[in-house]
Amino acid sequence: MSAAKTITTHEDTRLAAAAVIEMRGVTVSALRDPKIIVAKEVNWRVGPGEFWAVAGLHGAGKSDLLMLAGGVMAPAGGIYEFLGEGMPIFSEDRLAHRLKLGLVFDGGRLFNELTVAENIALPLRYHRNLSLADVEPAVGTLLELTGLAHCGGVLPGALGRNWQRRAALARALALKPELLLLDTPLAGLDLRQRQWWLGFLDELVRGHPFYQGRQVMLVVTTENLRDWHEHAQRFALLDSQQLTTLGNWPDVETSSNPLARELAAGTSWETANSP
Repeated sequence: MSAAKTITTHEDTRLAAAAVIEMRGVTVSALRDPKIIVAKEVNWRVGPGEFWAVAGLHGAGKSDLLMLAGGVMAPAGGIYEFLGEGMPIFSEDRLAHRLKLGLVFDGGRLFNELTVAENIALPLRYHRNLSLADVEPAVGTLLELTGLAHCGGVLPGALGRNWQRRAALARALALKPELLLLDTPLAGLDLRQRQWWLGFLDELVRGHPFYQGRQVMLVVTTENLRDWHEHAQRFALLDSQQLTTLGNWPDVETSSNPLARELAAGTSWETANSP
C-alpha cells in the first residue's frame, strides 16, 4: 500500500470515529443579545449517521443552539467541535471543513432582491467562483429536487412560507453538506407540506440519489416531537437553560420529564395552532 493510500485510510478512519457534533460544557448565548444566556453546561454528542430532533417551547433558545452548532456564533463558554475541529470556523484555509455543514434558517432568510434561482446559486457562485450560466444546470436540478421548478424566476416575497423554506433548503443542499441543520422546518405548514418535508428528509438520511446514495446527517428543531417520532432516531429537550438528551422514541414516551411527554403528545403544538 502506498504512503498516500495509508494516509487517506487513516484519515477516513479518524473521521468515522469522530463525533459529528461534540459540545463539552458549552454555554449558549442569544444571537440577538450575547449577554442573554439560553443554555448552560451543554454536553451533547451527535454521532455519525444520526438524525436528531431537538425540542423546546417557543423562546427556549432552539434557534440560538442551532446557530451555534452551525458556526454562526461562538460558544460563550466551553468547547464545540465539528468533525473533530474546533468551531466556529472563519479562516479561509479551513473553509472546506466548514462547508461540510449546511444550515436552513427559520423563515429561509433569502435575499429578497434576488430570484429563487439566484438565491440557490449563491453558494455555488461564491465558493466555486462560477458564473450564473455555469451553475444553471446544478440550480435547475435543485429546483426540480425541491419542487420549485415553477418558482425559479420569482422573487421570494411573492412566495408562501413553504416555498421560501424549500428554496432555503435547496440553497443549503447546493454544496452537498454532510450535516444539515434545520430550524423548525415544519412550523406553520399544513399536513401535505409536512409530509413532503418528512419524506424528503427521510430520503436524505437513507441516501438520496442527489448524493449518489451517500447518507446525510440531520439535526432539526421543533416544538412538536410527535411529527418526528417515526423519522428522527435521537431526541433532546431544551428547557430552562438545560439541554437534556432523551434517547430514542420509547425513551421519550416514558420520560419522567412532563414537558417531554407534552411535546411528544403534540399538545403544545395543537394548542398553539387551534382555531
